[in-house]
Amino acid sequence: MKLSEIWIYPVKSLGGFSVQQTEVTTRGLKYDRRWMLIDTDNVFVTQRQVGDLALFKTAIEENTLYVTHSPTGKTLPVNMSLYQSTAITVEVWDDEMDAYEVSEEASAWFSELLGKPVRLVYMPDESLRPVDPKYAQTPEDITSFSDGYPILVIGQSSLDDLNNRLEKQIPINRFRPNFVFTGGNAFEEESWFEFSIGTTSFKGVKPCARCIVTTLNHETGQKTGKEPLHTLSTYRKVGNKILFGQNVLIVQTGTVSVGEEITVQTTRQLAKFSVS
Repeated sequence: MKLSEIWIYPVKSLGGFSVQQTEVTTRGLKYDRRWMLIDTDNVFVTQRQVGDLALFKTAIEENTLYVTHSPTGKTLPVNMSLYQSTAITVEVWDDEMDAYEVSEEASAWFSELLGKPVRLVYMPDESLRPVDPKYAQTPEDITSFSDGYPILVIGQSSLDDLNNRLEKQIPINRFRPNFVFTGGNAFEEESWFEFSIGTTSFKGVKPCARCIVTTLNHETGQKTGKEPLHTLSTYRKVGNKILFGQNVLIVQTGTVSVGEEITVQTTRQLAKFSVS
C-alpha cells in the first residue's frame, strides 16, 4: 500500500489543495484547518449550513494564504503571520478554544461574498484543543479546527467500491480526506490501529461518520441529491451512523511524501454493518 494523495484544507470547510509532500505536526498536517469562519455567536460555519463555502478555493505560497472565490475570481491574500491580539472563545461542536480574528478586512471580504456576517479566525500554536478523551491515546493528543481528529485517511479501493455501486461516480474531494492510498482491500483502513508512513506513525481511533457535506458538488456548492449517503446507508451503516474513512491520531511527527509505503503494524476488528 502506498500514499497516493495528500490533501490540506487551510480554512475549515473551504476548498483544499493537494501536495506531494508536507509536514505532520502534533495537531495534523501543516496549515490544515488552522483558519475558520465563525458566525455572530462565535460558532463555526461549515458547508452543512452554507454550501457556498465550497466555492472558495485556497492556495499557499511562501507566507501567504490565498483564498479565491471561484464565481467572481476575487482573491483575498492572508499574511499567515498576522492576526489580531485579542483572543475569542470559539465553538466547534462541543469544544471551546481560543482563536484570533485575522483582520476586519478579511472578515468583511467573506461577509460580503456570503451575504451574512462572519469572521475569519486563526488558531495559533499556543491554542491547544484536545481530542475527545474517549478516543485520545495520550493527554497530549490535540487537533486543529477539524471536526474532531487531526487526520482522515481513505483508501482508493474504498472509493472505487462505492463508485461501482453509484449511477454517477463521485470524486474523493466529497469526503475531504488528508491521506488517500492505493493498494489493499476496500475499507480495510477502518481496521488499522497502529500504522506508519515512511518515518511518521499514527493510530487509527474510529471510523468517520459522514454527513450531508458528501452530497454537495464542491465545484458548484449545490446539493446533488441523496447520494452517496443513500447508497452508503445500504451497506456502511452502524446504528444511525454512515461510516466511510478512518479518523487518525499522530504518534510520531515528521514528513510524508506521495509514493511512500504504508505499513500496518496492528489492526482491530471492523464494525458490524447493517445491510438493507
